[in-house]
Amino acid sequence: QVQLRESGGGSVQAGGSLRLSCAISGDKFSSSCMAWFRQVPGKEREGIGTFSLSSGEIYYSASARGRFTISGEKTKMDLLMNNVEPEDAGIYYCAIVIVWYGGACRPVMHPQNTWGQGTQVTVYS
Repeated sequence: QVQLRESGGGSVQAGGSLRLSCAISGDKFSSSCMAWFRQVPGKEREGIGTFSLSSGEIYYSASARGRFTISGEKTKMDLLMNNVEPEDAGIYYCAIVIVWYGGACRPVMHPQNTWGQGTQVTVYS
């Protein structure tokens, strides 16, 4: 069974940078699709982007392009947040996405996704 653990959350000043990490342990498949999601109070969990363990492909959702950078290796995936905005505040989750829609590794919600416990990001001005 695979386990995911996020770290690196905390308080960051608007305009600053923050790096989140997701450690992967346990049984994992080389073809896993790793993803970052964000949940803001009162809103649905939103996909930020993905890292494919098999191909190394990185994908960004439209809302994340330009300020967020995803990187990864066999046992870890990072999310670097630059020029942080107040709207970036929320709980950030790492996940293994179980379904590849259209054969692509994308941040899609599914009941059988595997989730980390989340890490809180707070933005202050």
